[in-house]
Amino acid sequence: MYRQHFGLKEHPFSLTPDTQFFFHNQSHREVLSTLLLALRHSEGFIKVVGEVGTGKTLLSRKLLASLGDHFITAYIPNPYLTPDELKWFLAEEIGIAYSPELPSYQLLKDINLRLVHLAQQKRQVVLVVDEAQAMPRETIEALRLLTNLETEKSKLLQVVLFGQPELDTLLERPDLRQLKQRIVFSEYLQGIAQPSVAAYLNYRLQSAGYRGPSLFSPAAVRLLYKASGGVPRLINVMAHKAMLAAYGQASPHVERRHMVSAIKDTAESKKLGQVLARRDYWLWPALAASAAAALVFIPVLAGAVQ
Repeated sequence: MYRQHFGLKEHPFSLTPDTQFFFHNQSHREVLSTLLLALRHSEGFIKVVGEVGTGKTLLSRKLLASLGDHFITAYIPNPYLTPDELKWFLAEEIGIAYSPELPSYQLLKDINLRLVHLAQQKRQVVLVVDEAQAMPRETIEALRLLTNLETEKSKLLQVVLFGQPELDTLLERPDLRQLKQRIVFSEYLQGIAQPSVAAYLNYRLQSAGYRGPSLFSPAAVRLLYKASGGVPRLINVMAHKAMLAAYGQASPHVERRHMVSAIKDTAESKKLGQVLARRDYWLWPALAASAAAALVFIPVLAGAVQ
């Protein structure tokens, strides 16, 4: 749509979690550094919690891409697994062939032997679970039991849980207290701070091939932050819609009026942004009418002075 108009090679604000567009926001950078450090020291369970749209999935993929060759990773995007499905998923990821006749106790034994073999080869196994707040309670318990597998010096399996705040609520259950006690690092993913929103927009635009001057006006950026609260997904949605509005008016830049249109079209935008957008919606016609009246009044006033 607007790619040719703005000189882009691809859409800069796609919601697909592409690591090419990973922005080193302070919170994301600090959490990623903690994850990498903890995994390299075989710390066991790690938990990362963030609100909807704060970039947990993108961060998890960036983590997987940042781990070295001595790591073997298994990524679970859909946590709706039974305990047996979880074990088989892990088994296949570490090189154990699937066999439906294999009893559960034998499968667990084979997983342990395989993990020990990999540890002897200096290979670390990391299981990353996205949307962990939706994992069934029985599967969480099976996951905890898998982390019991260890040598005298280190864990054979490390687990990173990514989830919404409901994950913390889930882990408060008395029957899950053993798992909660095993979480060595617990990180909270923040949104993008207001001073960094312009840098975030510019980074994604440049990653998509844009080479011109700042595309979003300062007023548009300020309004975008107020309407998004710094949540990356909302920033992406409204920035995309604002660019569509600018393209529709053949504007070379995204101005505040284009952002107003984007906010009004986004039900999830924050209340403050909606209020400001509505104020602008009524204010601009009034200003235009006032300006027109002034143009008529000035010549009359000049004649009266003469």
